[in-house]
Amino acid sequence: MKARERYNQLTSGRSMFLDTAVECSRYTLPYLIQEDFKHKTSHLKLPQPWQSVGAKAVVTLASKLMLALLPPQTTFFKLQIRDDKLGEEIPPEVRSELDLSFSKMERMVMDYLNASSDRVVVHQAIKHLVVGGNALIFMGKEGLKNFPLSRYVVNRDGDGNVLEIVTKELINKKVLDYPLPEPTPNEVSTDSNSGEDDDVEVYTYVRLDEKSGRWTWHQECHDMILPGSRSSAPKKTSPWLVLRWNTVDGEDYGRGRVEEFLGDIKSLDALTQALVEGSAAAAKVVFLVSPSSTTKPATLAKAGNGAIVQGRPDDVAVVQVQKSTDFRTASEMASVLERRIGEAFMQMMTRQAERVTAEEVRLTQMELEAQLGGLFSLLTVEFLVPYLNRTLLVLQRSGQLPKIPKDMVRPSIVAGVNALGRGQDRESLTAFVTTIAQTLGPEALMKYISPSEAIKRLAAAQGIDVLNLVKTEEQLQQEMQQQQQQATQQSLVNQAGQLAKAPMMDPEKNPEAMEQLQGQMETPEEELPLEEI
Repeated sequence: MKARERYNQLTSGRSMFLDTAVECSRYTLPYLIQEDFKHKTSHLKLPQPWQSVGAKAVVTLASKLMLALLPPQTTFFKLQIRDDKLGEEIPPEVRSELDLSFSKMERMVMDYLNASSDRVVVHQAIKHLVVGGNALIFMGKEGLKNFPLSRYVVNRDGDGNVLEIVTKELINKKVLDYPLPEPTPNEVSTDSNSGEDDDVEVYTYVRLDEKSGRWTWHQECHDMILPGSRSSAPKKTSPWLVLRWNTVDGEDYGRGRVEEFLGDIKSLDALTQALVEGSAAAAKVVFLVSPSSTTKPATLAKAGNGAIVQGRPDDVAVVQVQKSTDFRTASEMASVLERRIGEAFMQMMTRQAERVTAEEVRLTQMELEAQLGGLFSLLTVEFLVPYLNRTLLVLQRSGQLPKIPKDMVRPSIVAGVNALGRGQDRESLTAFVTTIAQTLGPEALMKYISPSEAIKRLAAAQGIDVLNLVKTEEQLQQEMQQQQQQATQQSLVNQAGQLAKAPMMDPEKNPEAMEQLQGQMETPEEELPLEEI
């Protein structure tokens, strides 16, 4: 089946969700989700809501989710040895060394992430999730790309697993660099934008091959497959990430956070409009002059401040809108709605610090989990896991990251509250050592705890490179030997000084004893350690 035909077939199942998403976007971020237009427009005038609470709520929640999913200062994943392989194929004593190596690899991945524009695209996709409940991310060679709901359709099985994805894009003919067929004079074009000058519709058909278990996709234009557009990827490392907010059994698309509180947002918008228009009417000043009065309206209008004119005060009246009570009621109700929306979109907790700390990230994660009812954990599984798998695959193929044995090393997400992150590892290790010292005493701590192993694990938990920072076992042994030699020499010097004070050690009275003492203090050159020669 052609990609264009399949796209049109699946469009009917998307229409209701797209209409709801467009309505939610109209009251929050009008530019975010639009209808499935047939043609490109240079400038489209969008309706503007009467309030900005919805826009602020969406941006705030998206920023908090972005901070929790991809924190800027800490890693969102952890490489660790599988417990079943530890002790059988890998000696337990090398675990700390491997943790340090894994920590270095994690920093390499985070450096790659910080240098790319992935966070910008992910933040845009999260806003689509909050407003429309759906988002599609493609992890290409040149970076991430986000598709709005109006530009793709999806087909799922009964369990919610994605089976098909079809995207539609308007691409310039010059960008394709492919000779397109010219339509005949009496031929009805298959493209809905046949009247456009330089843009053509390009469809991308993505399918899951059940036999091979791989994702395959290609691009079509004018119902013809574009050369060089075929590609494939393993199922677990697919570059196509289909995300949903709230899921309903049997539905191919998700429902956004704005849809859940659309009633409050629409009510607030209507009240704000009434308050703005009523306030404008109340602020308007109009003077009424009696038609049978001696006061002339023209004279009153031309009179300046402090001018003296002929007339009677009873002939002039001021029109006032006696709606202050109604305004107060509407304003109080608007405040209630604004507070409810702020609580639903987590606007109550604001950052005051200039830098994001690990504790703040953890508190944000806990707040998201408590407010969104497990949705944050769902995003960690549906977004972070395939995103991490694809990123590791791309870096290993390009040689920027050493290959990781999948059967021995397991990457795990540490961005959720139920996962054990490096910050929690450090806190647990510190609490364990402190408890031993307080309960059994410092002697037991030095007896049973290995200082070098504790330092390595603390460094791995903090993600610190200990190269040339922490002394190795060989350096510690050499320093210990040097200290022992210096102590021995100092002891001999002290003994020699005490013996020299004795009467029998007087050189004039006993020269032989002095020669023996000098022989004890002098060490032959061949007996000196290599470091002192």
